[in-house]
This record gives sequence, structure tokens and C-alpha cells, in this order.
Amino acid sequence: MSDLLEDLTSFLGESHVLQGERAAEAARSTWSRLGAPLAVLKPSSTDQVSRVLSICHAAGQPVVPWGGKTGLVEGANADGALALSLERMNRIESIDQAGGTMTVEAGCILQNVAEAADAHGLFFPLDLGARGSATIGGNISTNAGGNRVIRYGMTRDMVLGLEAVLADGTVLTSLNRLIKNNAGYDLKQLFIGTEGTLGIVTRAVLRLRAKPGSNAVALAAVDEFASLPRVLRQMERELSGHLSAFEVMWEDFYRLVTTEPAKGRAPIAYGHPYYVLIEQLGGDEASDAARFESALGEALEQGAIVDAVIAKSQAERNAIWSLRDDVGQCARNWPIFTFDVSLPISEMEAYVIQVRSELHSRWPDKATAMIFGHLGDGNLHLITGVGDGSPAARHAVEEIIYGALEGRSGSVSAEHGIGLEKRGYLALSRSDTEIALMRQIKQALDPRGILNPGKIFEL
Repeated sequence: MSDLLEDLTSFLGESHVLQGERAAEAARSTWSRLGAPLAVLKPSSTDQVSRVLSICHAAGQPVVPWGGKTGLVEGANADGALALSLERMNRIESIDQAGGTMTVEAGCILQNVAEAADAHGLFFPLDLGARGSATIGGNISTNAGGNRVIRYGMTRDMVLGLEAVLADGTVLTSLNRLIKNNAGYDLKQLFIGTEGTLGIVTRAVLRLRAKPGSNAVALAAVDEFASLPRVLRQMERELSGHLSAFEVMWEDFYRLVTTEPAKGRAPIAYGHPYYVLIEQLGGDEASDAARFESALGEALEQGAIVDAVIAKSQAERNAIWSLRDDVGQCARNWPIFTFDVSLPISEMEAYVIQVRSELHSRWPDKATAMIFGHLGDGNLHLITGVGDGSPAARHAVEEIIYGALEGRSGSVSAEHGIGLEKRGYLALSRSDTEIALMRQIKQALDPRGILNPGKIFEL
């Protein structure tokens, strides 16, 4: 190992190969367990990433890619491996206003991408709570979803082309800028959502959209779960394709984020089982505002929603969104376990009832389950507290959360990936044939198993 690190240090430079306490400091994160890496490497270019992987491939040395270190399933755990951080590769290389594209390095922060697009009168729609830390490379590796999937899709729908380095150091450059390109296999899909197990993304061409000319946000109260899909479809119809977010908070989560020490306050009174954040992004402020108010008014008249408040300023829009984003309040129920599942909307009510019943049956006086999420695209987040943070307790909670998905056509991971935490449950969402093919692809692209080993499935 000492010879290997000497070789890596000789071309990266001593300040960009962190060892000992410096490596331990880099591995500290409030988001995820990153383990104890042997060293943290910080290349500054695709050529340097290529050389690192070539050396490590020859030595059979495992390498774990790091982005913003905000993952939640231990997908970046580098215990006993070399961590390869792309934080120095953070440049926005070009913006093509005519073509509506942006070419960036993988270490570029999501928020910086969004702000750069905005400055050019364009819009990059990917948005999530870790926007100020998460990187584009990490977003691509996990196929991140976030708040606007209902309108713009997942990350893979925003990536036109990319550059990736394979396990042996081979550089695959496929920086396609075309929306339509059916010339053979779409190789970029091998690296989107595969968590750095097949190659390390170094650059990407992102698809930008027209900058919205209006933004309307409302918070609505709903008294029956059956009304939620009615409101969702009504908003989709009445807003003429401009619905960009439909976020639902169960009442106990809503109470949590609107009571001290939380900074948020309740814009609608307590006492309703569901609170829905509805967002519209349009093109004309006056006509869009009228359409938005009309759609909400119709839902009120029909009784699908029982109360609503419409934000009248950007500050009020931010305040409503801050409630949905203040997930950190769930730490008040510490120790907690976080989950990210998807299932058909028609199955959600029964699923939540079953999960809560089983949690309270197992831990009668301790169990909490904060539930919220992107209901419009079938994604729920559950943050549970059972008064016991032990591995045994976590396993018991996982058996309840994931077990309740069986027979409901659900997925153990909607948008966070599999990493280490969910690999034991992958078979609940993928068939034996699918997993076998995944293994074949992994073997073909990484025969020595050095890229993010152990993630998604055991080798």
C-alpha cells in the first residue's frame, strides 16, 4: 500500500492525497457513514482520474467515488478503500443558450448549476434539500429525483451526454448534446443510477429548460387520503401541464416542522391528516395566478381540499417550501432511521396504516413515524424513531418498512439508491433474472471488482 500511495502522491501532489487524521476529517459527514478510508485522493482532471484508476486496477485496489457526501444509503462508504473525491473538478465549462445545454465537471455543486442557468435566462429543474452540497456527479450516480420529478423527470431525463472513466482507466467520452440520438446503445445509461460501480463520471452535458416566468405555491389541507389523488389529477388537468410539485406531509410531520425549536410556523391550522404543497411553474404571471387560484377554488368547492393558503410573495413561497425541507427536525426523535420507498398511490394509505401498526405493536410507547414525500410521483419518505439505535432495532424496522411493500408493486428505493443499507432487500424490487444481468454487466466493466465494491449487491 505504501508503494501505491507513493505512486499516487507523485502525480497528484502531497496536498491532494489525504492520509491519517486528514483522511478521517474528510470522512466526517452529518449525512452518511463514510467509513475509514485508507486515503482520500483529490484529482483535478479526467486524465488524473484515469491515471488513478489505471494504477489501482493494476494493483487490485478498491476505489470509492465521492461527490458531495450527502447520500443516505452508505453508497460512498469507503471503509478500507481509497476514496476518490471529485470536489476539485467543479467547473462549469460552457453554456449553450441556443441549444439549451450546459457542460459541467462532475464535482460541480447542484446549486451552482441552477444559479448559472438562471443567470443565462435558463432553468435546470433538478432540486433537492442538499442542493448546496450535492454534486452533479453524485446526482447522476444515484439518478437523483427531488421535488420536480412530476414534471421534469429524474436526473437521467436531464443528462444528454457524459464522460466516464472505467475501472481500468479507459476514458469513455460521450458528451452528446442532442436530444434525439438513436445511434446504437445509449451508453450513458450505464453510469446513471449505478452508484459508481461501473465507472466514475467526470463530466456531463445537462439539458436546460426555459426559465419559468411565474411561480405559484399553495399549501392545502386534505381530510381524506382518497381526496389526494383527486386533487393531484385535477391540478394536472386545470394547470395545463404546469404542475411542478405535489408534496404531501402527514400531520405529525407538519406539526413537527411548525413547532419550536423549528423556525417554521403553521400557515394552516392543525387537525387535518394531510397537508399538500402544490407548486406551479408557468410562463405568464397574471394568467397563471388566475388559473392557479381557480383550480384551488374548484377543489375547495368540491370538498377535495378543506382549507388552503396561497403564497403572495417569494418570501411566503420560501416559507412554505422550508416546512417541507426541514427534515432535520426529525432528529428530535433520535435515534432515527430514514427510508425512501415508492409504490402506487392507490396502495399508500394501506401501506402507511400497516407500517404504523406494526411499529407501534413492536414499540408501543416509543415508535414515531414521520411521513412525507413526493406523492405526485409515488415516492414516500419515512423517518422512524423507536428509542433504540442498535443494529438489531434497525433490522427490525427495515423488516417492517420493506416487508409491507411486498405484494404492493413497490420499490425499496425511490431515489436514494441501494448502497450498503438496502442491498439485502434488493430482491424485493428486482427479479433474480434482473439481478443476474446486473452482475454480468458489473463483471464485464469491472472484472477485478475495484469500483465501489459491495454496493448494490455483494460480489
